[in-house]
Amino acid sequence: MTARIERLVTSGQFSLDGGTWDVDNNVWIVGDDHEVVVIDAAHDARAIAEAVGDRRLTAIVCTHAHNDHIDAAPELADLTGATIWLHPDDLPLWKQTHPDRDPDAHLQDGQVIEAAGADLRVLHTPGHAPGAVCLYDPGLATVFTGDTLFAGGPGATGRSYSHFPTIIDSIRDRLLDLPPETKVLTGHGDSTTIGAEAPHLEEWIARGH
Repeated sequence: MTARIERLVTSGQFSLDGGTWDVDNNVWIVGDDHEVVVIDAAHDARAIAEAVGDRRLTAIVCTHAHNDHIDAAPELADLTGATIWLHPDDLPLWKQTHPDRDPDAHLQDGQVIEAAGADLRVLHTPGHAPGAVCLYDPGLATVFTGDTLFAGGPGATGRSYSHFPTIIDSIRDRLLDLPPETKVLTGHGDSTTIGAEAPHLEEWIARGH
């Protein structure tokens, strides 16, 4: 049975470097009627748990450790027994939000996280954050990009722990060679496709942000 993808939008605040902004986040639920994984437990653990329902939540996968993507992860894990996965390069950011709670497991480039009917391959894509990852499932023709790639360009790189040349390298080397029909499901806002974004790489570089 093929996995299906559900989107839940939660609202809260993103804080870094002394600034705070209101944000809406995409929470992605991937699986079937019995078992799912959550990509980015943002803001509202109870709303996410309600969306999961009586299905078994096996993993909470963090695309990166900015607070708006992880703030609900420990509570959701406590509610469901799920394992929290994070790339170790993002532990310094994680600790800013959760100083007394570590992730349960470390993501590694090339690793596959299995959900019912889905195989999510971890692509380490630093730039927006040092431990940012994307999750690619060829069977679903989908890549979950967190804040690495959006409809219209790369994620922001103007704050601590981010680096514009690095995010460009990540997008060019890890994402834009995926099949053009691959759906790009993002951490905020609208979805896009690899084919829609790939022609604009040089514009992004010229823009330089």
